[in-house]
Amino acid sequence: MSTYQRFEDLPVWQAAADLYDRVETFLGTAPPRLSRSYCDQLERATLSVSNNIAEGFERGTTNELLCFLYIARGSAGEVRSMLILLGRREWMGGDLQTQNSDLKVRAES
Repeated sequence: MSTYQRFEDLPVWQAAADLYDRVETFLGTAPPRLSRSYCDQLERATLSVSNNIAEGFERGTTNELLCFLYIARGSAGEVRSMLILLGRREWMGGDLQTQNSDLKVRAES
Protein backbone atom coordinates (compact mmCIF):
# COMPACT_ATOMS: atom_id res chain seq x y z
CA MET A 1 0.00 0.00 0.00
CA SER A 2 2.68 2.53 0.90
CA THR A 3 6.31 2.97 1.77
CA TYR A 4 5.37 3.83 5.34
CA GLN A 5 5.24 1.03 7.87
CA ARG A 6 3.50 2.96 10.67
CA PHE A 7 0.93 5.74 10.63
CA GLU A 8 3.14 7.71 13.04
CA ASP A 9 5.64 8.11 10.20
CA LEU A 10 3.13 9.76 7.86
CA PRO A 11 3.83 13.50 7.52
CA VAL A 12 0.09 14.19 7.45
CA TRP A 13 -0.40 12.34 10.76
CA GLN A 14 2.54 14.25 12.29
CA ALA A 15 0.97 17.55 11.19
CA ALA A 16 -2.37 16.48 12.70
CA ALA A 17 -0.67 15.52 15.97
CA ASP A 18 1.07 18.91 16.03
CA LEU A 19 -2.29 20.62 15.47
CA TYR A 20 -3.74 18.70 18.41
CA ASP A 21 -0.81 19.67 20.66
CA ARG A 22 -1.23 23.33 19.74
CA VAL A 23 -4.99 23.30 20.25
CA GLU A 24 -4.50 21.70 23.67
CA THR A 25 -2.03 24.45 24.59
CA PHE A 26 -4.42 27.10 23.30
CA LEU A 27 -7.34 25.68 25.28
CA GLY A 28 -5.17 25.48 28.40
CA THR A 29 -4.58 29.22 28.25
CA ALA A 30 -7.96 30.24 26.82
CA PRO A 31 -10.08 32.73 28.72
CA PRO A 32 -12.84 31.41 30.97
CA ARG A 33 -15.38 32.92 28.57
CA LEU A 34 -15.06 29.82 26.41
CA SER A 35 -17.78 27.38 27.34
CA ARG A 36 -16.79 23.91 28.43
CA SER A 37 -18.88 22.45 25.61
CA TYR A 38 -17.03 24.57 23.02
CA CYS A 39 -13.66 23.46 24.41
CA ASP A 40 -14.74 19.81 24.47
CA GLN A 41 -16.00 19.91 20.87
CA LEU A 42 -12.87 21.66 19.60
CA GLU A 43 -10.70 19.11 21.37
CA ARG A 44 -12.70 16.17 19.99
CA ALA A 45 -12.72 17.55 16.44
CA THR A 46 -8.97 18.16 16.53
CA LEU A 47 -8.25 14.71 17.92
CA SER A 48 -10.48 13.21 15.24
CA VAL A 49 -8.13 14.44 12.50
CA SER A 50 -5.16 12.33 13.60
CA ASN A 51 -7.33 9.40 14.71
CA ASN A 52 -9.00 9.10 11.32
CA ILE A 53 -5.65 9.16 9.55
CA ALA A 54 -4.42 6.39 11.85
CA GLU A 55 -7.56 4.31 11.43
CA GLY A 56 -7.46 4.59 7.65
CA PHE A 57 -3.81 3.59 7.55
CA GLU A 58 -4.35 0.60 9.81
CA ARG A 59 -7.18 -0.71 7.63
CA GLY A 60 -4.49 -1.71 5.15
CA THR A 61 -6.05 -0.75 1.82
CA THR A 62 -5.48 2.32 -0.27
CA ASN A 63 -9.22 2.86 -0.79
CA GLU A 64 -9.96 2.82 2.93
CA LEU A 65 -7.01 5.08 3.66
CA LEU A 66 -8.30 7.58 1.11
CA CYS A 67 -11.78 7.42 2.59
CA PHE A 68 -10.48 8.12 6.08
CA LEU A 69 -8.22 10.90 4.81
CA TYR A 70 -11.34 12.64 3.50
CA ILE A 71 -13.04 12.12 6.85
CA ALA A 72 -9.97 13.61 8.56
CA ARG A 73 -10.15 16.54 6.16
CA GLY A 74 -13.77 17.04 7.19
CA SER A 75 -12.75 17.10 10.85
CA ALA A 76 -10.06 19.66 10.04
CA GLY A 77 -12.78 21.75 8.41
CA GLU A 78 -14.84 21.50 11.59
CA VAL A 79 -11.83 22.72 13.59
CA ARG A 80 -11.35 25.62 11.20
CA SER A 81 -15.03 26.56 11.38
CA MET A 82 -14.94 26.61 15.17
CA LEU A 83 -11.83 28.77 15.15
CA ILE A 84 -13.34 31.19 12.63
CA LEU A 85 -16.42 31.59 14.81
CA LEU A 86 -14.24 32.08 17.86
CA GLY A 87 -12.29 34.78 16.05
CA ARG A 88 -15.51 36.76 15.63
CA ARG A 89 -15.83 37.30 19.37
CA GLU A 90 -15.15 40.90 20.39
CA TRP A 91 -12.98 39.84 23.31
CA MET A 92 -10.65 37.88 21.02
CA GLY A 93 -7.73 40.18 20.52
CA GLY A 94 -3.99 40.41 20.67
CA ASP A 95 -2.19 37.17 21.41
CA LEU A 96 -5.38 35.07 21.41
CA GLN A 97 -6.22 36.25 17.90
CA THR A 98 -2.66 35.50 16.75
CA GLN A 99 -2.82 31.97 18.18
CA ASN A 100 -6.26 31.48 16.66
CA SER A 101 -5.03 32.55 13.22
CA ASP A 102 -2.06 30.20 13.44
CA LEU A 103 -4.34 27.29 14.36
CA LYS A 104 -6.66 28.04 11.43
CA VAL A 105 -3.73 27.96 9.00
CA ARG A 106 -2.51 24.66 10.45
CA ALA A 107 -5.98 23.12 10.30
CA GLU A 108 -6.27 24.10 6.65
CA SER A 109 -2.89 22.71 5.70
